[in-house]
Order: sequence, then C-alpha cells, then structure tokens
Amino acid sequence: MTHRIKWLLMLGVLLLATATAVVWLNVRGEAPLSDAPPQAPTDAATIERGRQLATVGNCQTCHTARGGAPYAGGRGIATPFGTVYAGNLTPDPTHGLGQWNSDAFWRALHHGRSRDGRLLSPAFPYTSTTHIKRADADAMFAWFMSLPPTVEPRRPDTLRWPLGTQAALAVWRALYFRAGAPPDDTAQSAEWQRGAYLVRALGHCGECHTARNALGALRHSADLGGGWVPRQNWYAPSLRSGTEAGVAAWEPAQIVDLLKTGQSQRGQVTGPMADVVQHSTQHLGEADLAAMALYLKSLPQNAATVPRADPAAPADSPAKARQGARLYQDHCAKCHGERGEGVPGAYPALAGNRAVTMPQTTNLVQVVLHGGFAPATAGNPRPFGMPPYLLVLDDAGIAAVLTHLRASWGNAAAAVSELDVNRVRAAQGR
Repeated sequence: MTHRIKWLLMLGVLLLATATAVVWLNVRGEAPLSDAPPQAPTDAATIERGRQLATVGNCQTCHTARGGAPYAGGRGIATPFGTVYAGNLTPDPTHGLGQWNSDAFWRALHHGRSRDGRLLSPAFPYTSTTHIKRADADAMFAWFMSLPPTVEPRRPDTLRWPLGTQAALAVWRALYFRAGAPPDDTAQSAEWQRGAYLVRALGHCGECHTARNALGALRHSADLGGGWVPRQNWYAPSLRSGTEAGVAAWEPAQIVDLLKTGQSQRGQVTGPMADVVQHSTQHLGEADLAAMALYLKSLPQNAATVPRADPAAPADSPAKARQGARLYQDHCAKCHGERGEGVPGAYPALAGNRAVTMPQTTNLVQVVLHGGFAPATAGNPRPFGMPPYLLVLDDAGIAAVLTHLRASWGNAAAAVSELDVNRVRAAQGR
C-alpha cells in the first residue's frame, strides 16, 4: 500500500469521525417526536398564560410583517450573513403550526430544530429559548394554536452560501450550541431566579446585549457586556457597566419605571430598546418587573470609569468649538436647556448623561440623524420625541454639536469626528 493511499484512508477516517461527532453533537439530548395529533390545552387560563409569555418574549415583533397579520411571519431579520424570514406561528395547517404538536414546538425552542427535522437558523434565538421551561413552552403553544389561522407562506432565507445549508448549521451548532435548562441558583431567592429566567430565557436580552464572534455566536465571556444589534447599526450597551447601561446603582423602582414606561428619573430608552418596552416589558406585571430589577441590579459590574477625552488627542479648532456651541443654541437648547439640564419627564438632561458620554458614539449619532423617540406606553402614552436632523445638518455640523455637548457641563468625553458620523450615515444604505 502506497503512502498516498494510506494518507487518503487516514483522511477518510478523520472526515468520517468528524462527521459522526457533528451529527452526535446535534442530536444529543433530543427525544424522538411523538405521533400525537396537533393538540394543545384549550382552557382559558393556560391560553392566557401563553399569551403573557409570548408577550414577554416579544414574539410578535419578529413574527409579524409590517402590515401583516399578527404572528403570521414573513418579516425579514437582517443578519451579517443575509436575511432570515420569520415563520408563521398561526395554526394554518400548510404554512403555520397546524400540523405541529407540543413536542415539536418544544423541540424548536429547546433544540433549535423544526418539526420536519430541519435545523433552524440561530437568528431564531434558540440559544436563549433553550432555557424556557417545558410548561411555559406548552402554554405558549396553546396560545398560538388559539389564534386565527393565516395563510402566509414562509419566504425562503437569503443567507450567503454555504451559511444557510444544513451542513453549515450543523457545524455551527456543534461548535457553539448546547441545549440548556432554566437558570437555577439555589443560593439565590425565588424572586432572583424569576428575574434571571425573564432576562435570560423568555426575554433573551443577551441576544443583543452580548458581543458575538465572527460566525455570529455569542461570546459567553462577554455575557451581557454589550454588543451590536446585527445590521441595525445600534449598540446594545453593557448591562455590567455603570458608564453604559448597568443599573446596579439605581433604585429598584427606577428600573421598574424604565421597563414599564420607557423612562425614569435616571434615563429613558430609544432605538431598538424602545420597541422592547413598547411591545414587551410594559405589559409585564409588577412582580415580574421587580424580579427583573432585582436580577439586573445583582449583575457583577465592571470597574466604573468615567469616559474622558484623550489628553494626547489633538484639540478641536476654536472654529469647530464655536460652531458646535452655535448649533446647540440653534437646535438643542430650547428643549435640553442652556446648560443641558433637560426637562424632567419630557426632554432628557444631557449633562452627566451616560448615553452622551459613552465611549461608543454610534447610538448618539443615530439619534441626531434619525430622531429619538421613546415608546408609547400606558404610563407615558404621548412621549416627547426628538426630530431627525438627517437633512438639516451635515456630517461636520453633527460632529461639532455632539463634540460640544460631550465636552460641556461637566462632561469630558472624547470628540466625535466627521468620519464617525459619516460611517453611521453611510451604514443606513447597506
């Protein structure tokens, strides 16, 4: 036997072993699906509980196309690798869940595998929903099965080849996914565990607030430490940093107010988080909101450092400083105050505002370009908003005014450059 044949045999054995390992890693822990007919509990209490759970999970936002029937799917979820289209969760027998049973629904949430055995794209956040309790999954299935069936065919994904193939998904899952269990820390109170469950499983907050690697997998070493919202060009700030979105120093009532109404004495939400509050957290009960507040306050915090301008960085020219101050007076002072003090309950203060001084400035540029709008909630049904300046100010003007407010009234953050603004503006067209 020649050396070449030996090497080919060894390569064949290695490939076979690798393929076997990938297959095993993708099916471990899965039980065969039952042949039970598509049925779900029909009692009103279970269905209502399922509705509440689906609301906590904000399922409707992704699974409802603009102008489409609720939960009928069809909405495109943009990712760095292409677009994934959300499925139909109504009980339509051809295009929805009409032929599913509760075991198949549980498998999709817990293992990321569809009823037909197809591996699901992790754009569906099964890396978080794997931690949902079986009883809660059954209640959610009961709620979806109670909806009017909607004939809405599933649109095929447009992921770049080979990333959307089943083989590629199998390898990705073998590397980065393992089915989990609900958070369980017996050293913590039942309220803390409830909060952890809402944040990590149902609310899947880590899907945005955690950094990802080049293949789109969550970096567990950066758990809730801040991450980019894929293709939306927003940064979900760290929940472990007091200079970003950490709330360890907040009063619990302030956290509850923020999640319930979109604003509190310590800040307000905008961008993608405004959608979360509007469609999800504002509908939670007080006990669940308090549990989330308790858990979020308990997160270990990174060393708090006040962002400062680099003393070695070149100073802005006097002309740019004057331009920034003038633009602030012309466009901002009427609402935010002469000294950035804001108006409580209406316009946020800019002085000492960590959204202003945060090292990552993309969100700040987004708000100036496209406007800043708090969510409409029962506790704040007519929120004040900020108009967009996309067509009013050029990149130099936006950079000048943002640099002004990041360096005024006790703020001492680094300057914003024209390039910083241009990158955000240009990204909207991609």
